[in-house]
Parts: sequence; structure tokens; C-alpha cells
Amino acid sequence: MEVATSLENLSEHPIAKAIVSYSNLKKFKEVKKFRIIRGKGIEGEINRKKIFIGNRTLMKENNISIKEIESKLIEFESKAYTTMIVSENKKPIGIIGVADDVKEDSISAINYLNKQGYKTVMITGDNELTAKVIAKRTGIKQVISQVLPEEKANKVKELQNRAMVCFVGDGINDAPALKQANVGIAMGTGTDIAIEAGDIVLARGNIRGVVASINLSKATFSKIKQNLFWAFAYNVIMIPLAVAGIIHPVLAEIAMAASSITVVTNANLLRRKRI
Repeated sequence: MEVATSLENLSEHPIAKAIVSYSNLKKFKEVKKFRIIRGKGIEGEINRKKIFIGNRTLMKENNISIKEIESKLIEFESKAYTTMIVSENKKPIGIIGVADDVKEDSISAINYLNKQGYKTVMITGDNELTAKVIAKRTGIKQVISQVLPEEKANKVKELQNRAMVCFVGDGINDAPALKQANVGIAMGTGTDIAIEAGDIVLARGNIRGVVASINLSKATFSKIKQNLFWAFAYNVIMIPLAVAGIIHPVLAEIAMAASSITVVTNANLLRRKRI
């Protein structure tokens, strides 16, 4: 654990911080030639030994065999753990499993979106098995796994070929995808760059806010259509009648004022809308 924690201490990734916090290590080993490999892991040298910490892809690219720990990896992945393999001089010496608790409100939010006819998709850098386990727990309909950070925006583009896309994210790597999506929703508890990239920011960082945003948007658009109807109804009917001399022009002026009052009153009713 000392080896892994010493390397992870040099990374700014949230998972790295969780590992360092969990280990509670007070003194770290000296790390040389530290490098972050985006979407795959990290590497460095400790006591002249080459250390890699990362996913299967990183191990494969560096010709590190993981056959002897394969069964344990599958066990971790089947429990929805994000797994990281620790290797020393091309030999696996450990596995780190990290998992987020699935919140009940997340499950209810996703189920609501599914029932409303939206297609829920998870885009993740996790391996396929872990991603599918999480998707099954939460009710997500489609999984796009093992996606590198720079590929997220491209995956959103592919989805846009079929439909409008709303992307929800909170990390630095989510920013391009948030910009690419038709609507980008950023968590207020996320990184500054993600918040800057989002069209909508959920202050509480709760996925139920996605449902509220959609419902509020629908209610707002409905009010816009209603207000346009009332504005045109008064004026289209009363002004021609006044021009034709059928009614007194004052009545047309009253109708115009009434249309403004109706529009403002109807818009204020939006406050009572439960979202």
C-alpha cells in the first residue's frame, strides 16, 4: 500500500485522493519520473523499481501479464468496483478497488427519465463489466465503456447523429462533452471548468436536479406558447374590429392592456408549478 499511495499522492485525480485518504499514510516514499497517463493510470520509479498503477489497457500496453490476478479482478469488477492494478518491475503486486455508493435519488431520477421516454446512456472510462453492473443497479439503458477522456465529446457527437443529447458531468474531462452536447448540465459540486462549460449548473450536485431542469424547461416552454396565444388573441381580434369601426378604439386599447396583464399573470403562475 505504501508504494501505491506514494504514487497516488502526486496525482490530482479524485480517486487518487480517495486512496491517499484511506491509507492514512504519514510518510511517502520518494517517487521519480512520475507521469500521468490520461485515461489509463500513472507510472513512476521507487527505489529504482518501475511502478505502474492503472487499468487493463495500461498493463497490456506495457506487456505486463495479469493472468494470475484475473479471477480477483473479475470479482472486483462484478461488484462495480473501479479497479486499478499495481505492478512493480512488470509483475502485478496488488489490486485497488474503488466504488461510489449509488444514491437512491439517482436511481429514482433515472427510472423517471426512462418512464418519460428518454434513453439513458452512461459514458465511462471504466471497463465494460463494472459499467454494466452499475448500469443494472441504476436502470441505465445503454453503456459506452472504456472511453478515454478525450473521446467523450466524440461519443456525444455519435449519439447526436440519432437524437438530441443532454450530457451531465462534473469533471475536467467532461468539459468538452458538456460543450458538444445540445444541452450540458454541470454539477455545482464539480470542477470549475465543467461548471463553466455547462449550460445549466445544478447547485446541489444532485442528479434529481436533471429531472427538475427538464420539467421546468417544459413548463416554461408551455407558458411561452400560452402567452403568445393570449397576446395575439386580444390584438388580432380587437384591433381589426376597431379599425373597421365596429367597436370603439378605446376598447382595443383596453384589450391590449388586458393582454399584457394576462401574460404577466400567467407567467407568474409558473411559480406554483411542482417540478
